[in-house]
Formats: sequence, structure tokens, C-alpha cells
Amino acid sequence: MYGYRQALDSLAKRSAADLALASDRVSTQLQIYQELAVIMADHPVLEQLDTAAGRTAAHQVLRGVADKTSALDVFYAQASGEVLAAAEGVTGTNISEAGYFRRAMQGALGIGADVLTGTGRRAYFYAAPSFSPQGEVAGALVVVADVEDVEQTWRGSLPAVFFTNDRGEVFISNRPELLFWHQGQEETANGTLRRKELNYEVSTIGGYEIWALSGSAYLPDRALHLSVGLPVIGLNGQILVDVAPARRLALLQAAALGALCLAFGAFLFLTMERRRTLAEANAVLESRVETRTRALQSTNSQLRREVSERQDAEAALKKAQEELVQAGKLSALGQMSAGISHELNQPLMAIQQFAENGDAFLQRGQIDRVGENLSRIAGMSARMARIIKNLRAFSRNENEPMARVDLVQVINTAVELTASRLETDAVMLSWTPPEGDDPIYAWGGEVRLTQVFVNLINNAADAMLGQDKRAISITLEAGTRLAVVVSDIGPGIKEPEKMFDPFYSTKVVSSSEGMGLGLSISYGLLQSFGGNIHGRNGRRGAVFTVELDHWNESAAT
Repeated sequence: MYGYRQALDSLAKRSAADLALASDRVSTQLQIYQELAVIMADHPVLEQLDTAAGRTAAHQVLRGVADKTSALDVFYAQASGEVLAAAEGVTGTNISEAGYFRRAMQGALGIGADVLTGTGRRAYFYAAPSFSPQGEVAGALVVVADVEDVEQTWRGSLPAVFFTNDRGEVFISNRPELLFWHQGQEETANGTLRRKELNYEVSTIGGYEIWALSGSAYLPDRALHLSVGLPVIGLNGQILVDVAPARRLALLQAAALGALCLAFGAFLFLTMERRRTLAEANAVLESRVETRTRALQSTNSQLRREVSERQDAEAALKKAQEELVQAGKLSALGQMSAGISHELNQPLMAIQQFAENGDAFLQRGQIDRVGENLSRIAGMSARMARIIKNLRAFSRNENEPMARVDLVQVINTAVELTASRLETDAVMLSWTPPEGDDPIYAWGGEVRLTQVFVNLINNAADAMLGQDKRAISITLEAGTRLAVVVSDIGPGIKEPEKMFDPFYSTKVVSSSEGMGLGLSISYGLLQSFGGNIHGRNGRRGAVFTVELDHWNESAAT
């Protein structure tokens, strides 16, 4: 359940961004008609509607504006509500009871959404007040926007997104089957009973609404539901996103954690068995020593024999002590389980993301892009194999060999691993390798060094999640020592003296990467091959500097 909640957090962030994008798109497209209504309200042709010729001229102007802007209609109504001139509608009708017109008569911009009588087309109304020379409201210029024209640019491009009016009726959506559906009721706005098309049950997991849907083949069975108010256009935006990928990711994380726990249990069992065997052997040895000591009192011949046996016993005890040292090292693997989980979690997340991208490209027929994602998945699997290899080497008293590492390639790899996450969270990353084709070699381990920069990039992205503008900068300075500087524009470091302590974190408990081990692990990795890391608060945000030694052949030999 914890892994599922973490996956829901990530899914909610992406879904909120999709909903904000759809809401901005609708608001922006409707704003064109709003500006049109405000501009046309002061048109000189509307001052000559007291004559037939003036009304004819106004009709021609309004008709031309409607044709050029794709508006369903543009008309002018005097203060009594009577329509004096219109591009498409019939003059003489009265709109005094319309909410948007009453709002315009108060001197403000009126808005409204309704279905046009006769045509059945959905329309959005903007009514801008027209003022007389004395400053009084003389009438209102109304622009009628076609909602279908607004929908056509984004229909089907996102998960199910819909916008409801103040009656709870779906008025705009990228899924036609949702139009005019009423959330929580089975009757339309005019009281007529409509057929039951969509049923849903609401449950709450981790503070998020999960809808169990039935009745539509084009909507997921279980979906995350988010909503946002749009008072500027008088609508409420909502989105339904399939939670099946989040459930699969949670199961994958649970399986990985179970495997780690099983391995730890096996190591612990072997350690306890070894200790019990050694304790029994030690008891036997002590018994023998005591027996041989008493026998020394009998004869000198027995004394020589007991001395030899005691020397053999001391050799066996020394061997047992060496085995206890190795057993202690195996016991330490249990304490490293959290760090191992942190090391493997990021490649797992990357494999999940590349798999989802490959599935999307496969559905679009972009086979070459599918191949690219499969290659990246293979690379991630190889990286996880190297991590597991390091764990096996530790258990056998082995270490990853120090070697020449192309520092520019390591940073490029870290940037590539985090590119999908940065794109999802709208984080701008600035990284330009130094000029020239010659590689810059550092002394260290490639896998461990790559993990350090991945941790720093992810920590910087996490720190900026609560702000609108997000940017990360990476620079490489080749001086006496190699220095890689990673900086962000986030809130900075709150407690610099604690930032490298294990389990210290300023992230919320539900954060998917909130264990507080990233900087601690990075510090240990760099220290293992002679590097160093230190952090400080810059002019804006946190600045972390990684220092490494240049590679040279004399040091390698």
C-alpha cells in the first residue's frame, strides 16, 4: 500500500499538469472571444442603430466579424434586452433574462454557457457593456463562441478531461460520451430522465479520490479523479486518469523489497548458524583444554602430548576468529538494505518509464522509437546487474576496481537517466560539456559516480516541486582538481550541518524519494575513491560541488 501511495503521488503530479494544460487551453481559446466582445462594444457603428440604415450597416459589420473569428453569432442588445443588430440571429428577440446580459447591465463582463435552442449546439457567451457618453450602460455587445470549435484542437490528446457548469453538467470534454452527463444524478438540467450511461463509486487512498467506473468502454475501470475551479470562465475542470500503471509499479516495488528481505533473512540465518557452530566448537575446545590440564599432573609424557594438543586448539581458535570477522561483515549487509533499495529504485523507475514510452510508441507505429526505449531498458538492467555485482563482491571481501572514468560521459548518462522525470515535473536543465573533443578523465568508479550525479539532480528537482519556475544548472571546471557544480533555484539548504547525515530529509513523508539517504550515500561513494562533496546556499537555491582527482597513468600503476 505504501508503494501504491507513492505511485499515486507521482501520477497525481502528472495528472495535475495535464489538467492545468487542458484548462489553460480552454481558457485561452475562449479569451479570444472575450477580447473580441470588449473591443467591439465601443465600435462606432453601434451608435447609429436608431435608423434602418444604421442597423443594416451594423449587421454587415457584425457579420464580417463573426465570419473572420468563427463565432457562432455577434449581436448587440439595448438596455431593455431587445436585440437591435446581429450577425446571424434574429433581431427583435429579448435577452433581458439571460444571466450574462444582467451582469453586463451592471457594468461588468458577463459570461454564460448554454445549449442553443433549435440547433442544439453548445455555446459560450461573452457580454461586454457599452456605455453612453454620460457614462451609463446603454447596451451590451454579445459574442457567441462555438464550444465544439474549442474542443477540436485537443480532443483525445489527454486522459479523460471534462468541464462542468454550476449545475454539475458536463459542458466541455475531450470525450464526447461524457457530454451532458450529470455527476451524482441521472436527470438532465431540464428534468427529463436520461439513460444510465456511467456509474461510479468513490473511494479515498492516500488523500486521493479513486473512481471505480462502469458503463463506458472508453474510460478506465479505476481512475484517479482530480478537479480544479476555473472561476474566470465559470466552469470546473476535472480529469480521470487510469491508475493501472501505478498499481503495476507498486507491485514491482513490493516484489523487489520482498527479494531484499528474503536475501537479508538468508544472510542472518547463515550468520546465526555459524555463530552457534563456533560456540559449540569453542565449548568443546575449552573442555579439552581443561581435561588436558588435569592430565599434566599425572606424567611428563602426558604433559608433552597436552602441549601439542593445546597448540592445535589455539590454531583452530584463530581460524574461528577470522570466520567471525567475515560473519560480522555479512551481518552488515542487513544494515545496508535501505541503501541497496535506494540504489535499485531509480533504475526500476526508469525501466517503468521507458516501458510506458515504448508501449505508446508501439501503438503509434513508431518502431524505431520503440527500439530506442528497449535499448535503454537493457542499459538500465545492465546497470542494476552492476549494482548487484558490487553487493556480491562486498560479501566476498571484494571492491569495485578503481579505473579511468570519462567524467563528461558520466554526467551525460546521469542527465539521460533523469530526463524523463525532469520533463514530467517541468524542470529546465542546463548542461553544456566543455569545448573540444578530448575526453576529461577522472579517477573513480563509473557506476558509483553516475549514481552520485543522479542523486544530486533528483534532490534538486524534489526541492523545487512547490514552486512555479524550476531550473537546474551543471558546470564542469577542470583546475587542479576536477569540480562539477550542480545548482538549483529552490529554497536552499535549511540545515547544512545535517545534510550528509543518514535518514535526514526535508521532504514530506509520502514523497517517493523521501528516505533521506541520497546525500549520505553520495558522500560515502565519493570518499571511497578519494573524492569529496560539499554543499552551500548560493544567491538563489542550493549549490553542491563534487571534487575529483585527475586520472593519470602513474597513479593507475
